[in-house]
Amino acid sequence: MAVERLADGLASERVDHRFKALPPDAEGRTVGELAAERRNLFRDGFTTPVLALSAESVEHNLALMESYAAHHHLAFAPHGKTSMAPQLFARQLAHGAWGITAAVPTHVRVYRAFGIQRIFLANEVVDAAALRWLAAELDADPDFRFICYVDSLRGIELMDAALRAAGARRPVDVVIELGAGDGARTGVRTEAECRALADALAGTDTLRLVGVAGYEGEVPDATPERVLAWLRRLVALAVEFDGAGRFAGLDEIVLSAGGSAWFDAVAEVFAEVPELSAPVLKLLRSGAYVSHDDGHYRHLTPFNRVPEEGALQPAFRLWAQVVSRPSPGQAFLNAGKRDAAYDLDLPTAQVVRSGRDGTVRPAAGITVTGLSDQHTWIATEAAGDLEVGDWVGLGLSHPCTSFDKWQLIPLVEADGTVTDYLRTFF
Repeated sequence: MAVERLADGLASERVDHRFKALPPDAEGRTVGELAAERRNLFRDGFTTPVLALSAESVEHNLALMESYAAHHHLAFAPHGKTSMAPQLFARQLAHGAWGITAAVPTHVRVYRAFGIQRIFLANEVVDAAALRWLAAELDADPDFRFICYVDSLRGIELMDAALRAAGARRPVDVVIELGAGDGARTGVRTEAECRALADALAGTDTLRLVGVAGYEGEVPDATPERVLAWLRRLVALAVEFDGAGRFAGLDEIVLSAGGSAWFDAVAEVFAEVPELSAPVLKLLRSGAYVSHDDGHYRHLTPFNRVPEEGALQPAFRLWAQVVSRPSPGQAFLNAGKRDAAYDLDLPTAQVVRSGRDGTVRPAAGITVTGLSDQHTWIATEAAGDLEVGDWVGLGLSHPCTSFDKWQLIPLVEADGTVTDYLRTFF
């Protein structure tokens, strides 16, 4: 069944107390019924705090990365851990994505439940129970394409043993992860270690080496020069392996990298890949683009370096209400760490919607100074900047820790009309 139809099936879920911020009078309706009512976020019963995702910005970002990948001749497997929202996966695939990237086996199970046929797991899998499930999934569906990392001899040993015990009939496709340098995250540190892993893989029939991969976002003290140098090491490793016959018999060779901060460098270096013995699947994995943000990625996005290729738009806005004004210089909103990302930057006050007449104005003189579990601490320059009952629209930093706090997120047009609700599975 098509991913789009499976994702559409989420519309039959009933709205109830599990989903914060939804109108209390919507209890018992299906998500589809509620979406069809096209309620207004501000006037039709939503309670605060409420996280909204701009419908226009999401569509813009989807289209921009589709055109970027096509222009640079890259396949695209956006990282699904960002949103864990099957409706967004369906739209990413409709916008040309090759497949969806996962981080852990739990993600793969969610993706498969919604019909994702191509999954790149950017991690080594050594969990015997997960490998047993994976073997059964691969055996049951010959069209299911799955690729994951290997980065240790012990990992290969554990994977091989688990797959043998499971009676796996299809080998698991793997790529060797080249680490981004000493002190980086996962991945082997040297080409010599990569060769040792390739030798070990050649001695198994449960695992098949199909390429090399890594994550340039972990290059220590990253600069453009260091990132480019590491990416060229990755390409050189693929070329060496191909020259040594390690990819013999493959229909395609997998070469993968690409987070959300350096995909311009990935595009530059992957364009330099020479002709190999089989076509090269140049797989980009950037995921934060779908919502972008008003902090971390606004500063880091490669489009700042290549503005002629477009610009992503921040899509999140968290609306919270002023519930306390204890002094002229201080106010408190009813959103906190349970509602807003705070691991990289605090939210920023962007606009104020009057609790009296609904007029909207810039949040001038209003600064977020901290978060408690359920409160946002606000400093104000003047006594009249805010009053109890006003709504404050907050910009967020870091999509990955914004999506995960909300199970059902309204997709909102510029005039406040809610057109759909995105279900997340964290």
